[in-house]
Amino acid sequence: MHLRRPATALAAATICTALSVTACGGGSDDSAAASGATTLTVSLFGTFGYQEAGLFDKYHQLHPDITIKYDSTQQEKNYWTALQTKLASGRGASDVQGIEVGRITDVVANQAGKWVDLKKTSASGQIADYPEWKEAAATTKDGKVVGLGTDIGPTGICYRTDLLKQAGLPDDPQQLAAKMTSWDDYIALGQQFKAKAPKGTAWTDSAGGIYNVVMSTEKEIFYDADGKLIWDTNPAVKHAFDLGAQAAQQGLTAKLGQFTPEWDQGFSTGSFATIACPSWMIGYIKGKAGDAGSGKWNVTTLPGGVGGNWGGAYLGIPASSKHQKQAAELIAWLTAPEQQATVFAKVGNFPSNTKAFPLVADTKDDYFSGAAIGKVFGDIAKAAPTQIHGKDDGVIGNQIGTALQSVESNNVAPDKAWNTLRDQLKNQLG
Repeated sequence: MHLRRPATALAAATICTALSVTACGGGSDDSAAASGATTLTVSLFGTFGYQEAGLFDKYHQLHPDITIKYDSTQQEKNYWTALQTKLASGRGASDVQGIEVGRITDVVANQAGKWVDLKKTSASGQIADYPEWKEAAATTKDGKVVGLGTDIGPTGICYRTDLLKQAGLPDDPQQLAAKMTSWDDYIALGQQFKAKAPKGTAWTDSAGGIYNVVMSTEKEIFYDADGKLIWDTNPAVKHAFDLGAQAAQQGLTAKLGQFTPEWDQGFSTGSFATIACPSWMIGYIKGKAGDAGSGKWNVTTLPGGVGGNWGGAYLGIPASSKHQKQAAELIAWLTAPEQQATVFAKVGNFPSNTKAFPLVADTKDDYFSGAAIGKVFGDIAKAAPTQIHGKDDGVIGNQIGTALQSVESNNVAPDKAWNTLRDQLKNQLG
């Protein structure tokens, strides 16, 4: 499963909005330019939170000569495939494009010529405000910066307090964390939950979710520090795969593929009690569980209190943009500390600009039982590893997700699923 930031409360695959412009799609509006105004096109995936937090409207108010035409694709995989076609042809890409963290290595290594160097724009002043690892990942060997960070994904465990209470498990986050000193403890708690679980409720959503959250704590995933492909020899990957498969075989998962309509529905029907929870999942849960879920959710740390990171993204400007100066000014504003803090308060995307950290430290969330989400995710972020990414992260992650689904839904033996996965990726990647 590729690292994705899902769209909140979106039924359609793509949405598009604009201030005074209603068409959807990439490319700049020359007619607007002819009238003295500028239309900036912005294409993203999932929920970056700008639309939800009213930031596009606010930017237009601050800059009446700028109209923003925005669209978002729910599935990052579909978004990225379409973007590659546009970049290859040099036509159709928007002035501002989102780049998922799992793609940034590929962009830096293979596509740098297709993106604007942000060090040569007005956005350059903010590069120093990011954690060194965040912007280093978006920097080419010759120093070109192809993306400015939007958020990171410090990861905990979100859970339904009412379901845990009904099963006789602690619903207080500190007490729950005390019972989870390891991933084995997490699985053992799942077995306890299953013994007294409310009808129709599983311990967690999916085997893939377990895999994702375990790997969020690791520094090396599919590549080592030298860029060598190690996915099939990295014991951490195999351990995470086995743990997800184990949970599936023990009936601890709801067998809901993540980011599917059925998975979305599971948030409102109470199909699962716990879920891997990057900070951006906060907004997703609210959107899918709705008002009926308010006060029923809480969040705690990962087993053992370790730090984890799942997801995060960048904003970049394709070299084909006709409005690079204005696009850079918009990126600089959207990624400034105040705007990142606003997005966190609205949808839970945790800032990647370090100057925004103190602005969100005291944030609490009534929907999540008053949880101090600013401190919880802030502490997790401080403990999270600096992860190594590679150009084929997305390909490998998606294939691992498919393999785990075969165990979960088709009763394929885990060893057989792993061997099939290894053969397929060997043929695909060499």
